[in-house]
Amino acid sequence: QVQLVESGGGLVQPGGSLRLSCAASGLVFSSYGMGWFRQAPGKEREFGTTISRSGGDTGYADSVKGRFTISRDSAKNTVYLQMNSLKPEDTANYYCAATPSGNIPSSEFMYTYWGQGTQVTVSS
Repeated sequence: QVQLVESGGGLVQPGGSLRLSCAASGLVFSSYGMGWFRQAPGKEREFGTTISRSGGDTGYADSVKGRFTISRDSAKNTVYLQMNSLKPEDTANYYCAATPSGNIPSSEFMYTYWGQGTQVTVSS
């Protein structure tokens, strides 16, 4: 069965950094584009960033561009989210997702598989 397992979440101070990992299994990793979404308490889930099947193309929401970086390692079947200059408004549950699309969609409706999420809290 397909599984996406996130890890690396935790508590960090404003201005700090954190790296999230998403390990994929049960699918042909190279056949899926990958994305990160997040959901804060009381808010709807929003798009964060996405990366193409080959890793050659990436897309970012304006809210994270310049601070977050998405990457993937085909040998490890893992996608990463490097988060720098973290702000309190980045506090949310972060979800990893996979899409069979050859594009780099920002819509959650284009993603077929989802992880259970990992909590990131940015606070003093």
